[in-house]
Amino acid sequence: MLKNCRQCKTQFEITDNDLNFYEKISPVFGGKKYQIPSPTLCPDCRRQRRLAFRNERKLYNRKCDLTGKQLISMYSPDKKYKVYDHKEWWKDTWDATEFGKDFDFNRPFFEQFAELWHEVPQMNIKSENNENSDYCNLIANCKNCYLVFESSNNEDCLYGYWLQKCTDCVDSSFSHESQQCYEVDNCYNCYNLKWSQNCNGCSDSAFLNDCIGCKNCLFCVNLRQKEYCIFNKQYTKEEYEILKGKYLDGSYSNLSKNKLEFEKLLLKFPHRYAQFLKAENCSGDYIQQSKNCEECFHAHDAEDCKYSEHVWRNSKDNMDVSTVGRDAELVYESINTALGAKHDLFCIQCWSGTSDLIYCVGCFSSQNCFGCVGLRHKQYCILNKQYSKEEYEKIVPRIIEQMKKISVSGSNSGDFGEFFPMNISEFSYNETVANEQFPLTKEQILKLGLGFQEEDLSNKYAGPKIQIPDNVAEVRDDLLQAILSCDGCDKNYRIIKQELAFYKKGNIPLPHLCPDCRHKQRMSKRNPLHLWKRACAKCGAEIQTSYAPERPATAAAGSPAKRGKIVYCEKCYLEAVY
Repeated sequence: MLKNCRQCKTQFEITDNDLNFYEKISPVFGGKKYQIPSPTLCPDCRRQRRLAFRNERKLYNRKCDLTGKQLISMYSPDKKYKVYDHKEWWKDTWDATEFGKDFDFNRPFFEQFAELWHEVPQMNIKSENNENSDYCNLIANCKNCYLVFESSNNEDCLYGYWLQKCTDCVDSSFSHESQQCYEVDNCYNCYNLKWSQNCNGCSDSAFLNDCIGCKNCLFCVNLRQKEYCIFNKQYTKEEYEILKGKYLDGSYSNLSKNKLEFEKLLLKFPHRYAQFLKAENCSGDYIQQSKNCEECFHAHDAEDCKYSEHVWRNSKDNMDVSTVGRDAELVYESINTALGAKHDLFCIQCWSGTSDLIYCVGCFSSQNCFGCVGLRHKQYCILNKQYSKEEYEKIVPRIIEQMKKISVSGSNSGDFGEFFPMNISEFSYNETVANEQFPLTKEQILKLGLGFQEEDLSNKYAGPKIQIPDNVAEVRDDLLQAILSCDGCDKNYRIIKQELAFYKKGNIPLPHLCPDCRHKQRMSKRNPLHLWKRACAKCGAEIQTSYAPERPATAAAGSPAKRGKIVYCEKCYLEAVY
C-alpha cells in the first residue's frame, strides 16, 4: 500500500509486514482490539517528530524547584517546567500521582497531557550511577567524564557521544571498548587511534578509514592486519618512524594540511555501501551483530526492528523507535525506552521493566498506564490518577475512541496512533537532535509553531582574541585560564586541565573549534539516516545505501572535492579489500 506523507508529501510504502506488526501491537481491552492505524507520516518525518523531543547536548544553569540548589540542567531557565535535581527526583518524598487529573472528554487528549506534563517535576539531567560526571546528560555508570552524552560505562572521557566502555577518549563518538582515542567515530576495540572512522581493532595509528587489525599506520583506507603503512604503502619500521615524526609533529598548521590530504585520499578508494558487520538480512547503516533489521541506523545486537535508529542490546521486534534497547520488545513510535520495556506505545524515556504503557513520558517500573508522566512503580493510572483495573479498562477505550475523532496533531484520521505533536515538546526545536538531522532556520521553526531557543550572549567574553600556540609543545598551563573564541561559530570555550594533559601526552594540537562545532564536524562525516537507490560503481548492481547519489565526496566543511565517493556493493568491496 502506497501513501503520501501529510507533512512532506513524499510517497511511502506500508507493507504487509508493517500491517501485521500494527495488528500484533494493537492494545486489547475487554476482549476488543483497538487497532493501531497505519502512519500518516513517512519514516523520515516520523523520525523527525520523535527526535524533536530529545535534547541531548544543550545544558544550562538553573535552580532546583525543590531545594533551590543551583543545577546543570537540560532545561533552560525560561522553560515553564518544574525541574528537580535528579537525585531528589528519585527520592520517595514526593509522588507523581499527586498531580493526577480526571480526563475531560470534551477536550483533546494531547492538550490535557501537555498541561499535566508542565506540572509534574522533571529531572534536571538523565543520569544514573555516575561519579564526578555532573556536566553530562543521558549517561550511566560513568566516572570522571565531562561533556559526555548518551553514553555508559566510561571513565576519564571528555566531549564524547555514544561511547560504551571507553577509557581516556576525547572528542569521540559511536565508539566501544576503546582507549586513549581522539577524534574517532564508529570505532571498536581501538587503542591510541586518532582522526579515524569505521575501524575495528586498530592501534597506535592516525587517519584511518575502514581498517581492521592495523597498527602503526597513517593515512590508510581499507587495510586489513597491516603495520607500518602510510598512504596504503608498506614501509620498514625505521622508515615509518621518520615519516611519522614529519606528519605528526604536534602543530595545528600541519594537522590542517593532513586533514585535507586525508579527504583527498578517501576519494581514491571504494567505500562499502553500508557499515555492516555480522548483519544478516539487514538494510540501513552502522549495523553490527544484528538480524532482520530493515532501514535501521546504528543497530547493535538487534533483531526484527524497522525504521529505527540506535537499537541495541537485544532490541527486538520494535518499529519506529529511537534509542531503544536493553531487552526492549514490541515497542512502537517511542524514544529512549529501554531496560526490559515491553509493548510500550508512543512513549518517551520509559525504563526499567515498563510494559503496556501508552502515551507516557518519564515513567519507570510501571505497567498498564495511559497518558502519564513521571510515575514510579504504578499500575492502572490515567493522567497520573490511580484507578482500579476494572475502571482503567473501561475508561481507556473511551479515550481511544475520542482520540480517533479529534485531531490536534494534523492527522485526518484522528490522534490515536500518532506520536506526540512536536509543538508540545519540552524543548525548542533548535535544542533537539531533530535539528541536527533535519536542520531548519529560525523562520521555518517559528512558522511551524515550534519553539526557538535564543542564545544567551550576556556572558560572552568581549576581550581580545587569544592566539593559541601552533604547536602543543609551546602551550603553557596559563592557557587554562584563557577564554578562547571558536573559529567556527565565534562562541567562547575553554581548555580544561585533564584535556590539556591529554593533548600534551598524545602530541595533539589544541582544537580551534568549540566542543559543539567539533561534534557537528564529526557528525557531518557520518552518512544521513536515509537510504537511496544507486548502482555499484564497479558491477552496476542496484544497492540501497546511505550515500546519496549527489552527495559530495566528503561532508567536511571546506572540502575541495567536486565528485562523489566511489561506492561498491558488498561483493565488489570484499573483492577489492581482501
